[in-house]
Amino acid sequence: MNHVLVVDDEAEIRSSLEEILREEGYGVASAATAGEALLLLRDAPYDAVLLDIWLPDRDGLDVLGEIHQLAAETRPEVVIISGHGTIEAAVKATKLGAYDFLEKPLSLERTLIVLKNAVEARRLRTENLEFRRQLNTGAVLTGESVPVKALRQQIRLMAPTNGRVLIYGESGTGKELIARAIHAESLRHDQIFVELNCAAIPEAHIEAELFGYRHGARPGGPPEQRGTLERADGGTLFLDEVGDMSLKTQAKVLSALDDQLFMPVGGTQPLRVDVRLIASTNKDLEEEIAKGNFREDLFYRLNVVPFFVPPLRERKQDIPLLTREFLAEFGRQYGRPRVEIGEDALETLAKYHWPGNVRELKNMIERVLILNPRALRIERKHLPPLTHKPGTRSTEEFSTLQQARDAYEREYILKKIEEARNNISHAAELLGLERSHLYRKMKALGIAVRE
Repeated sequence: MNHVLVVDDEAEIRSSLEEILREEGYGVASAATAGEALLLLRDAPYDAVLLDIWLPDRDGLDVLGEIHQLAAETRPEVVIISGHGTIEAAVKATKLGAYDFLEKPLSLERTLIVLKNAVEARRLRTENLEFRRQLNTGAVLTGESVPVKALRQQIRLMAPTNGRVLIYGESGTGKELIARAIHAESLRHDQIFVELNCAAIPEAHIEAELFGYRHGARPGGPPEQRGTLERADGGTLFLDEVGDMSLKTQAKVLSALDDQLFMPVGGTQPLRVDVRLIASTNKDLEEEIAKGNFREDLFYRLNVVPFFVPPLRERKQDIPLLTREFLAEFGRQYGRPRVEIGEDALETLAKYHWPGNVRELKNMIERVLILNPRALRIERKHLPPLTHKPGTRSTEEFSTLQQARDAYEREYILKKIEEARNNISHAAELLGLERSHLYRKMKALGIAVRE
């Protein structure tokens, strides 16, 4: 369902448009002033706004300009309406980003045609933005280890089918990347890929996020919202960390999977979709079933084709490739020349156990570049504190007590600089040192100065 906001200070016009548009199948909200309209736009997404040019508190064209500053993903198309239409006003409105300009008294037929076209224009714009984002994100599975080669082969075999996939793996191993790679090689590759992180959404809201909600379903909330299932129609829906769903939501998902039919929260009419489902989990779902936390019947629906993503500690052969890929990525992002990495640094990375997997490696490489802006080659001395826990760093790395102490001091100072957000004076206070003393320490330990 598409959503329209009617902004007009005449109550009769608002009431008439609301009634007509609801009969045409739109979700409708209205406002009498610019202030009310902007509050509604901040609270919920709309596909189109019918905006009167004369409002009691502000000029409608000023409001149009403010709406046009909204993020492209959430910005509605705006149709200006006016009882004092002039060519000058129409031209100005178009330059400010209005989709069209209607004169009062409104022609019902023309209003509905313009509104339909405006909603379609907004849909095409948002889908185009989503496709661009997906293309920029990419879905390249980096690595030459045996487990990664096996994953690539499995993706090639399964992607062209509509079979449901359940991806297993620890947090940070790249389960979303696998899902995107499957979508990119599927028959739905030119359709939308929609992700829902079940672990990041509060349990009270996950049903609304998944199935959407209709007018009056949430007191004080937006009038209506399309859920991820509806948005993913024709494409792929990725349920990340599906093991974190409540049993109540699992029952609804099970019902939706059986016949691709679901009921929005507060809705009266079921919706049918055509969606390929990919799910992921960092949990042992069979163990969760035994505990009563996960439905066995849903497990068998999802687990048609299982994918197992190995942790980084089991594919250390790929660490050099991943490291160089991340160095190139963040180098481009921060406008840095090509940055190399030394063998001593790679050896250190290979010895670490990587509890946060590929995500931890990626974050660490970004941190290295930020804290060492002048380094053209990353050596072991440039690495940030990978660990501070006993036993996680091999004592074989150090041949003398002084080397071990210098390494610990360097890591501790880097940690405090990070806490101080690169403010050296503040970092000195945290360390209990004079600022000049900290500078000398940093120079001796090879820490780049950057404020």
